Amino acid sequence: MFTTILLATDGSAHSKRAIEQAIQMVSPYKEQVTLELVYAVDGDTSKEDILKHGDSSTATLKRKEKFYEAIQEIEASGVKSDITILHGEPAETIVEYANNRSYDCVVVGSRGRNKLQTLILGSVSHKLMKYIKAPVMVVK
Repeated sequence: MFTTILLATDGSAHSKRAIEQAIQMVSPYKEQVTLELVYAVDGDTSKEDILKHGDSSTATLKRKEKFYEAIQEIEASGVKSDITILHGEPAETIVEYANNRSYDCVVVGSRGRNKLQTLILGSVSHKLMKYIKAPVMVVK
C-alpha cells in the first residue's frame, strides 16, 4: 500500500492526468494517504516570474496559486495534500528531493515528445524513472 506519494507536476495536461491517476490509485485507503505535489522551477522561469510579479515572495505565491485547483481536487477526494516549490533544473532537483525523503511511490505525467526530441533532450519523466530510488509511475 502506498501512503506517502510524491506527485511531480508542472500544471500541464499530462500532470493533470497523473493527479487523476494518483487519486484513483489511492481511493480505497485515501484516509491514510498523503499526496505531496512538487513543482521545480528552473532559473529562466524563476527570473521571468520575478520580473512579471515584482518580487520573489509574490512569484512564489503565484506559483502555489497555479496548483490551487489541483489541491482542491485532491482534498475533495478525501486525500491529504500539500505543494512544495523547488528551485533548479527540474529532473535533477526532483530526483534529489525524492531520494532525500521516504516516499512509497512517485507519480509523474509523460510529456509525449517525439523520438528525436527524447533522444537528444531526454525527458524529466525518464530521468525520474532512472534515478529515483522509489517506484515511479509514469502516466500517459
